[in-house]
Amino acid sequence: MKLKSGHESVHLQGPEMEKQAKDFRGYEKGLVRLHPGRWLFTPNFEKFADGLYTFKYKSSDVVIMTWPKCGTTWTQEVVWTMRNNPDLNNSDALLDIRQRSPFIESDMFKPIPAMDDTTSKNPYLENFRKRCPGKDPADGIVLQMAALYPDPRTIKTHLPLSLMPPTLLDTTKVVYVARNPKDVVVSFHHHSRVMKESDYVGHFDDFVQYFVDDDLLYGPYWLHLKEAWEKREHPNLHFIFYEDLKGNTLEELKKLDTFLGTNLTEAQLKGILKYTSFEEMKARDEKIQKESEWFKVSRNVDIVEKEGGLFRKGQAGDWKNKLTPEQVEKMDIWTRNNLSSLGLDFKYGL
Repeated sequence: MKLKSGHESVHLQGPEMEKQAKDFRGYEKGLVRLHPGRWLFTPNFEKFADGLYTFKYKSSDVVIMTWPKCGTTWTQEVVWTMRNNPDLNNSDALLDIRQRSPFIESDMFKPIPAMDDTTSKNPYLENFRKRCPGKDPADGIVLQMAALYPDPRTIKTHLPLSLMPPTLLDTTKVVYVARNPKDVVVSFHHHSRVMKESDYVGHFDDFVQYFVDDDLLYGPYWLHLKEAWEKREHPNLHFIFYEDLKGNTLEELKKLDTFLGTNLTEAQLKGILKYTSFEEMKARDEKIQKESEWFKVSRNVDIVEKEGGLFRKGQAGDWKNKLTPEQVEKMDIWTRNNLSSLGLDFKYGL
């Protein structure tokens, strides 16, 4: 299938797909790979790819762009709070971040509902019917609602620049967050076990192999990173390392304040620093989980209860507790082969 981005979409078949479906029980309906780039997505991505590529971004928008598990939700909350809740008195802040800041391509993870489906308990679908009367949910629930979000919009994506509108940086500010690959693979492994949309049941060593083979969902981290790194001097792109944000949060908030033009005071920035700390965000997320039936449907609750949910540790350097020497060597080889030419230095622990 040819997409408007110029990519060709091909469905995985044979032993490659059989192994993916065995290790990731959530991928039973298959996967598609996009060429060039070898980007990897659920089959539903084909339905929404052109809409994502032609989505109308505004100059007042801010896009949070990361490969999975690079500090996305944290950065999302920081940016939304700086722009919409600098004095921490906006009642909308009580809503889940997903309701305030749309995850633009997330329709590909959900079953495509029928127009006349009135039995679904999906909160996204219920909200869609209220906000988009007469619209067909099969054309994308989040995608269509995102167009109606009030300004200023803060929009999350894990898509690379090459699958976003080609004029994105000419119109819109993008905050890109990178994280050292060793912590990324550990965090993504946990995430893939927690979320039923992937439901990973394979061995951790196999997961590391999927990573170095560029065979995890979304595809090559190195290429995603390379596309953004090469645009890092663009005035509408703000490139952040997760480890810097973790190690000196207030200083990074000040840089974000300058980039976003929010002109916040020192007191406001310190208030936001505390409000968006790992401990406070984790406590708020746990409260939402307890009150949400959808949480029980979408996540492996037993793993969450034993090991933590989306907010697990929030650390830099946790890979040292998980990766074996052989896995570390494998990750180092992957990094040298794919990223050494870029001249960027990862921080592997604080």
